[in-house]
Amino acid sequence: MNLFLQFIFVFFVGCTLGWVLELFFRRIVHGKWVNPGFLVGPYLPIYGFGLVILTVIYLLFKDSNLNPIIIILLMGLLMTIMELIGGIIGLKNNVRLWDYSDRWGNYKGLICPLFSLIWTLIGALYYFFLSPYVMHALDWFSKNPAFSYTLGIFTGAIIIDLFYSCKLYNKIKKFAKDNSITVKYEQLKMSIKDAQAKRKEKYSFINPFKQTKSLKDYLTNYIDEKANGKK
Repeated sequence: MNLFLQFIFVFFVGCTLGWVLELFFRRIVHGKWVNPGFLVGPYLPIYGFGLVILTVIYLLFKDSNLNPIIIILLMGLLMTIMELIGGIIGLKNNVRLWDYSDRWGNYKGLICPLFSLIWTLIGALYYFFLSPYVMHALDWFSKNPAFSYTLGIFTGAIIIDLFYSCKLYNKIKKFAKDNSITVKYEQLKMSIKDAQAKRKEKYSFINPFKQTKSLKDYLTNYIDEKANGKK
């Protein structure tokens, strides 16, 4: 049970730090503050699972004689596979959670050599620099079991968020299938934000889909933007 809680702790750290990184990355790339990810709250599960994968691989091979380069390549490979699986699940429901279509060598816009390289570099960063801090954090957590109550609150919040977001996701999925389109999740968020800015209405950063107009109206506007060639 303690080992399970330790990995929940790693997942918690990865979710939160990943959300912060994505938030600033999107600000730099798109020039806008947009709440990243599938869920409403300040966490991105894909980064949580990513950090868990990196930690598991590190723990499995850190005392082996395996060349560190092989371990790091394995980290990059598994992170890419995780990204591919997540993207395929979205596409099967006519919703694209991210899009690498403009990247060289991409596969269905879900993975590409550039981001596989980035995941591999992150694996190298973890292996050579971050792993001691993660191991120290795990050691701290094992000596402070009271923090598990905080993890309980986090787990409860993310489960409630998941139910809410899945309900919203199903509405977007149904609209996409009815109109034979693929909705780009992050692009839809920015479309809503732009529409709010034009009408000088207050925009909700935390919950970008809950606005003054109905979700269907925003999705219709999104289709019109696509028809007019707006990306």
